Amino acid sequence: VQVIDGAHINVIQHFITSCYKKVYTIVIPREQWGGKYEFLLSCIGYCVGLGNVWRFPYLCYRNGGGVFLIPYFIMLFVTGVPLFLMELSLGQYGAAGPITVWKCCPLLKGIGIGMLCVSTLVCLYYNVIIAWTFYYLFSSFQSPLPWSCNAKANAAFCGNGTTAGNSSMEKTRSPTEIFWNESVLGVVHSEGLHDPGPVRAPLALCLLAAWIIIFLCMLKGIRSSGKVVYVTATFPYFVLVVLIIRGATLEGSLQGVAFYLTPDWSRLANAQVWNDAASQIFYSLGIGVGGLLSMASYNKFDNNVIRDTIIITTGNCCTSFFAGFAIFSILGHMAWRKGVPVGEVADTGPGLAFVAYPEALALLPGSVFWSIMFFLMLFMLGIDTLFGNMEGITTAVLDEFPNLRRNTLHKSMFLGALCFTFYLMGLLLVTNGGIYWFTLIDSFSTSFGLIIITLFMCLGISFFYGIPCHSNHLITKLLIYFKACWVFGTPFLLMFILIYIFIEMYNTPLHYGSYVYPQWGKGLGVCMGATCCLQILIWAIVAISRETGTLKDRFQKTIRPLNSWRVNNLNSTERSEEHMEPDRVEAPFTVTLTDRDFTAMTWEM
Repeated sequence: VQVIDGAHINVIQHFITSCYKKVYTIVIPREQWGGKYEFLLSCIGYCVGLGNVWRFPYLCYRNGGGVFLIPYFIMLFVTGVPLFLMELSLGQYGAAGPITVWKCCPLLKGIGIGMLCVSTLVCLYYNVIIAWTFYYLFSSFQSPLPWSCNAKANAAFCGNGTTAGNSSMEKTRSPTEIFWNESVLGVVHSEGLHDPGPVRAPLALCLLAAWIIIFLCMLKGIRSSGKVVYVTATFPYFVLVVLIIRGATLEGSLQGVAFYLTPDWSRLANAQVWNDAASQIFYSLGIGVGGLLSMASYNKFDNNVIRDTIIITTGNCCTSFFAGFAIFSILGHMAWRKGVPVGEVADTGPGLAFVAYPEALALLPGSVFWSIMFFLMLFMLGIDTLFGNMEGITTAVLDEFPNLRRNTLHKSMFLGALCFTFYLMGLLLVTNGGIYWFTLIDSFSTSFGLIIITLFMCLGISFFYGIPCHSNHLITKLLIYFKACWVFGTPFLLMFILIYIFIEMYNTPLHYGSYVYPQWGKGLGVCMGATCCLQILIWAIVAISRETGTLKDRFQKTIRPLNSWRVNNLNSTERSEEHMEPDRVEAPFTVTLTDRDFTAMTWEM
């Protein structure tokens, strides 16, 4: 330091000291799970959802019965488990939500934004399923059931399960189909996407009740939702066991189980079988939506994430297989009662859960009790999955605006506003033509956009952030296997799935029942998926534009972790309510002062 006037040594010392002062950043403490079982049950509840009950059994019998398990488990071990582990470990290691966690590689912040977009679309339509479940649950308290042949209003529709009329195109509608299409959906009063019609008041009230329950369960964060899952994650297993025992005693149940498991080895050569297996893994495990990453961010740093991954993924897939026996034993009984093949009573999507199942339940002795139990199970399955999706959204926002965490009132107001906004947007899906919009969002929200997001997440962690950095906290004998999957196996299979989706999307028209979607409707769905994955490109451009230097220098800077990347990583030690993390501000190497510096400024002493 060069001094012009040596008479002000104390002032100079004060100046130099102030240049090297510490600037403290307040780190808002994050919540943690009350115990390891809360995290496990939350993840199991998140992964084990409605898709395990209606989607897996249908895909299994459509794609060759038991032989479908071969591509299913190959996809599980090559794509499902590695990506599941990557997402859990990234969230746990970074202790941050889907957006903030990408401080490890700012270039890929758009992956977190894309996850948020996918999660928003899923939450929008998923709670509508819970609203339908509520409607059926409330209707189940009537005796006889309003969709059964014992109800007086259905006497004209019963007698013949299927028509033998003059026209081969004609089919007698069952009471369950009439109840579903007319009483619940009101779809008979709509002509398509362009004609949504009025909001159906009963469904609107059910949807409001569903969002109020979600709001109350999440009001205190994971401390409250972590306790709720002790009931919601375990009750469905109790119901499945009861349904399997009851189904095994029914006439014709073995016919249904045989139909479920009979292998058709020729189907292994069909690319659609492999695509269905991969899509079911993504659909069931909830990869790439942000829910897993957010829930793992509340773990302790030294939590055994590999153990949790194996337990959760194995439990999820076994539940899918287990649920098939409960479902097809009852469908086999229904086929025996109606005198038709099992293949003609099984359906896919909402039609299986809200047409075939209620019809089967109506045939059981004590149908009111079994109907209440079944729709309670659907409610528990759906609400756990919605917990995870909502947690992904709220965690991302709270990490970006940490002051919301400190103020309980503001956090509650934000959560209430979020739930109410979702409710208002969801009203479109409970109109007379809402099922058409539901199918559109369901078809494209988790389609190619989700695959692209997970592909970039895999490539970004593997080649930009680096496998060595990511695996430092994953010391295990299985590490070589996971590295091979992350670098080679998983990206290759994701590219295969992506190519198949684009080919199928181009060649296959989208339809619901006999209604074929217009091109503008299909284009709207493509825009939904594109909006999610284009966030990666948009935010990569933003990150590069904020840096200085040549394009190569900017790129290299954006793939380096920020200094604040590990500042949230405080879960491994006990901490006080407020942690102060110092950042040192360095002064210039040479400081030249003149007389004017001492006369023109007022110095703090």
